[in-house]
Amino acid sequence: MTSLHAMAAFLGQSVLPVLLVLLLAPLFAGWLAIVKALLSNRTPPGLFQPCRDWVKLLSKETIVPEGSSALFRWTPPAVFSLLLVSSLLVPVLGTGGKPMVFGDALVFTGIMAFVRVMMALGAFDTGTPFGHLGGRREMMVGFLAEPATVLVIFTTSLFSGSTMTFQTADALRSGSLLPTPSLVFGGLAFLLVLLGENARIPIDNPATHLELTMIHEAMLLEYTGPSLALMEWGSAVKLVVYLLLGIGLFFPWGLSGTVRPESLLEAGFFLLMKLLVAGLVLGILEVLMAKLRIFRVPEFMTLAFLLAILGFLSHFVLEV
Repeated sequence: MTSLHAMAAFLGQSVLPVLLVLLLAPLFAGWLAIVKALLSNRTPPGLFQPCRDWVKLLSKETIVPEGSSALFRWTPPAVFSLLLVSSLLVPVLGTGGKPMVFGDALVFTGIMAFVRVMMALGAFDTGTPFGHLGGRREMMVGFLAEPATVLVIFTTSLFSGSTMTFQTADALRSGSLLPTPSLVFGGLAFLLVLLGENARIPIDNPATHLELTMIHEAMLLEYTGPSLALMEWGSAVKLVVYLLLGIGLFFPWGLSGTVRPESLLEAGFFLLMKLLVAGLVLGILEVLMAKLRIFRVPEFMTLAFLLAILGFLSHFVLEV
């Protein structure tokens, strides 16, 4: 019985979250596309359209730009693998048990920074002007977003005394349903960071290929076939992982406190409901907002930093 319990704990804490993130990433991308199409009075694509697109890309030939090194070829699988590892650092279904990976939110931030650097270097390796343009802009956004992310993590860690995401989510899950001022400011800052880190409107438009405006898509122009599928799938995984981190830090109610199957099923239902609402909110925001000029992006990310500072300070001024 001990070995069976250990095996169930391993599956519930490591294998299951990764599989869920892999499955939810294309489904959430399809749901977000449906919401945006309906709000724009267009015929929506199918929920599984991202899956069909990526399967088609996986069956195509990979073309490597002339003059590129092994860095360009190994960037897609490395980025995809690191993003999957990051899914182990955030609470997916619950906070119970001992995490199989050191689930520190600062480690999560470091992994995302390393992914950003790898993507930028892969874009630089092509030697094309668009790759250099996208890589430099991506590093600029990341440079501005990381301080706000760290401050948000420190703000939420004040409720648990730890930067471990599982401990923070467990402490907030057992607390009051009414949000404190620090969590309100921190949540708003995290929303702005999420939009910036995932190249969403108003920072970037993932549906455009206009040379003077694109950021993330500029780094993917030279990828084809399976490499492009991994990069696009990885982008969807990154968005879902950021949403899971936000859910764990600001909306942890519904997460399971144990690894029992019935508790995990209940937590899975609440997770689906939260992701449906998150897709609806993101879709409304992207339809209502216009893309910012690239020179206004620092102002947007500075707002996220200021909100994070207000959240951190308000904990000591208004709540202690």
